[in-house]
Amino acid sequence: LVFNLGQYRRDAVQTYKTYEFFLPDNEEAMTIRKTCARTALKDISAYFMLELGQVAVFDATNSTRDRREIILSFAKENGYKVFFVESICHDPDIIEANIMQVKISSPDYKDCDKEEALEDFLKRIECYEMTYVPLDEEMDRNLSYIKIFNVGLRYLVNQVQDHIQSRIVYYLMNIHVTSRSIYLCRHGESELNLLGRIGGDSGLSLRGKQFACSLAGFIRSQCIRDLKVWTSHMKRTIQTAEALGVPYEQWKALNEIDAGVCEELTYEEIQDHNPEEFALRDQDKYRYRYPKGESYEDLVYRLEPVIMELERQENVLVVCHQAVMRCLLAYFLDKSSDELPYLKCPLHTVLKLTPVAYGCKVESIFLNVEAVNTHRDRPINVDVTRDPEEALLTVPEHI
Repeated sequence: LVFNLGQYRRDAVQTYKTYEFFLPDNEEAMTIRKTCARTALKDISAYFMLELGQVAVFDATNSTRDRREIILSFAKENGYKVFFVESICHDPDIIEANIMQVKISSPDYKDCDKEEALEDFLKRIECYEMTYVPLDEEMDRNLSYIKIFNVGLRYLVNQVQDHIQSRIVYYLMNIHVTSRSIYLCRHGESELNLLGRIGGDSGLSLRGKQFACSLAGFIRSQCIRDLKVWTSHMKRTIQTAEALGVPYEQWKALNEIDAGVCEELTYEEIQDHNPEEFALRDQDKYRYRYPKGESYEDLVYRLEPVIMELERQENVLVVCHQAVMRCLLAYFLDKSSDELPYLKCPLHTVLKLTPVAYGCKVESIFLNVEAVNTHRDRPINVDVTRDPEEALLTVPEHI
């Protein structure tokens, strides 16, 4: 969970005026900033103790030794581990581009002219520079940290203590700030989709093939620079990508969720043969694992290498499957595990994701080829003793 000190400051001081708030000799503002920091640290402690949180991000400049010492003392008192992330940039072009892409969309500058916002934020940086003390390789040799120079040109990693810290390093060394878009879509409608059967490895229906042709036309119309195309190992995604007439890369990790003993069954057949399993999945769709198959939770872990590689890449089209697309979408849109299994990812629709400051812009493009609906909402009654009619109430129509 992210604890953004800027938001704490905005909550305490309703209106941001100018960079002067960040001057080191502005005693009133300094008192407010220290109070906000203490409040955020208390909230972090509550998050760990009451909500059983695992990782908290204290999102602040922490640019002085005194501030970092407060954090370290807080962590020592509570038995927490600390990992610092320091970003150092000396390239004025990168700094200006970052301000224009990220900072001017900050709530601080929502009603401000772009040039005025740029000038004010550059002066805010000067305020920080007056007291900034970077992490020191000798004095801070016992601390765990990563230094990132000029947005990934060089890295310095020190005292990585555990698996979580190593994953943070791995993540930070894979992300970039280059403008790009990620295109997500499912394969064209398959023969098994028409029959309402889950999983399997069938080919495309006639409408699915029409979608593949429409997708090719759409991608050409976008004139996307250096586009990479990824598919799963399953026929329906490969047949969809073949129509594009461009090279594509197959990922086994992108295969649809494994439904185990329920592969190629309809929801009606699952309810008829094993109503208890059908109800258990409705009760906790994220964690429920098909007998001899997978859960959404398993799928999320399987997709981690795909997500890391997506962070490394620029423009990518991912032709995948409903459950897989839900997981990828949940990652980029920061959806909870409860929301993830019910995200709507219809057939024959492309979702264009463009990472921006403070989120991800989503554009949904339906390519005008009809398809069956495969989305099933969570029924109101999820009890094992429910009537079959209630259990099947949200099952979409099929042949």
